[in-house]
Amino acid sequence: MRNPYEVLGVPKGASEAEIKKAYRRAAKTYHPDRNKDDAKAKDRFAEANSAYEIVGDADKRKQFDRGEIDADGRPRASGFEGFPGGFGGGRAGGFGFEQAGRGRGPAGGMGGGGGMGEDIFSTLFGEAFRAGGAGPAGGQRGPARGEDVAAELNVGLEQVASEEKLRLVLPTGREVDVMIPKGVVDGQTIRLRGLGAPGGPRTEPGDAMLTIRIQPHPRFTVEGADLRAAVDVPLEDAILGGTIRVPTLTGAVEMKMPPMTSSGRTFRLRGKGLPKKDGTRGDLLATTAIVLPAGEDSALTEFAKGRRAARAE
Repeated sequence: MRNPYEVLGVPKGASEAEIKKAYRRAAKTYHPDRNKDDAKAKDRFAEANSAYEIVGDADKRKQFDRGEIDADGRPRASGFEGFPGGFGGGRAGGFGFEQAGRGRGPAGGMGGGGGMGEDIFSTLFGEAFRAGGAGPAGGQRGPARGEDVAAELNVGLEQVASEEKLRLVLPTGREVDVMIPKGVVDGQTIRLRGLGAPGGPRTEPGDAMLTIRIQPHPRFTVEGADLRAAVDVPLEDAILGGTIRVPTLTGAVEMKMPPMTSSGRTFRLRGKGLPKKDGTRGDLLATTAIVLPAGEDSALTEFAKGRRAARAE
């Protein structure tokens, strides 16, 4: 795969928010549902998801920036300095056949009855060799893995907040338990490695490309990892101040409100939002909505009349 920063169109020093925004834009543009007749869009969509798996994860991003993993998330091979001395007698730090081959025979040669080339190159260069390298008879090998399959998982905000496991039936018929990842966003596609269609003999299965669909909530709206909600406040509490109950995804909490709080004022309840990738949580933004008493209230009516008369003077 190409450099994940180039795939998402962001510089190496981009912030987490910039990377997430770029991923959302790419996922929306190239999503298969919007480009059913465009095979290239499907490839770009998969490429954007793979890129986000690397640079959208803080640990993997650091590993990639340090050169420890490649753009596909595989560990980079090291020790190639041993090659100039030959595969069999490389300098210290090179790949000896004991590490990458099938094991030495009694006389120090390669055991296992077959040629060593396929095994050592498969170990060093991974799927690229397995997909296009020559087989034992010199012919081309078949595909290195089975087909990828696509699936969707509908989740509620409560399930995202609790990070619970959900049972999913894949298109292959296989049932798996899926853990909702921290920092997931609506429309994000997650690669479940090895859970796609099975491959042929001596080949690996494909992957399952799971798209997360976060369902609308009747009370909360999502703003990144933050949540926003309207909170009803009785008139007397808005005037005199007091403690009100504020609903959250994990149960109601109490919030102190100062006197003379106007409708539309927003309070931030820290840590009551959605999980982030770094293990912290977003906040809940509670916006007040003052509620008048139900039915007629003569005392309140007289108070309002007095206030109006005082303004008119």
